[in-house]
Amino acid sequence: MPGRAAYPVRMSEFIACAVSQFAPTLDRVENLETLGEHAALAVSRGATILVAPEYAAAFDKEPGEWMREHAEPLDGPFVAGVSQLTAELGITIIASLLERSEEPDGKPYNTVFAVGPEGRLLGSYRKVHLYDAFGAGESEWLQAGDADAAPVVVDGGPFRIGLQTCYDLRFPEVSRRLVDAGADVLAVPAEWVRGPLKEHHWTTLLQARAIENTAYVVAADHPAPIGVGRSAIVDPRGIEVSALGSEVGVAVAWLDAQTIANVRRQNPALELRRYGVA
Repeated sequence: MPGRAAYPVRMSEFIACAVSQFAPTLDRVENLETLGEHAALAVSRGATILVAPEYAAAFDKEPGEWMREHAEPLDGPFVAGVSQLTAELGITIIASLLERSEEPDGKPYNTVFAVGPEGRLLGSYRKVHLYDAFGAGESEWLQAGDADAAPVVVDGGPFRIGLQTCYDLRFPEVSRRLVDAGADVLAVPAEWVRGPLKEHHWTTLLQARAIENTAYVVAADHPAPIGVGRSAIVDPRGIEVSALGSEVGVAVAWLDAQTIANVRRQNPALELRRYGVA
């Protein structure tokens, strides 16, 4: 809210966070194996949080009936597989799946979820802004989440992590609502399709969301040739502190609560703003 007096962070704590960049297929088992390999690598590098790409449970390059066929509930096999990974490795994983609708003939949701290191579901978010742009038509196959639902923010050790996905990044209100709800890290699973200027848009928007919210942004994309790649961890000053190119891989960076505190002290834009986001 305008005039909010404080956006607290724990002053002396930091953690390692990772992004996983890979190209999911329609094979759930294969996707879980890749995610498990990336999570194990991230843990070996000290990470306690991993953000995976959008459509991590199932993906094909053209939207279609497969989206309904591969939809599953949050208590289904993919989340169960991720929960097993987090419990075995002691890491929090933020990933994405096609969530089956509660309505018998309803379109599925594009859902981001977070599972903690004890294998427990921490929260889930249904994508509000479907990708009906640049010639795509996500809403033909999927239904949007409730725009009036509360922003989803989950515990990430000393940090609070806000969940959003892909096309949401083009709407600054999404990130601002998450920060107003207490997030100091913004997780962005994505399938950012390649195209003219799309890589420029991706990196610019990641930096903008970090700068305007004085928050970390942790964004995981698909690699080339379908995605732009460039999965990245951006600090509250808009600096890429770790990033990948177009290849499959894992990038790790340390998130420091003191950095957030310093940036918000130097630039108290969140406190000085005159407009709120409902």
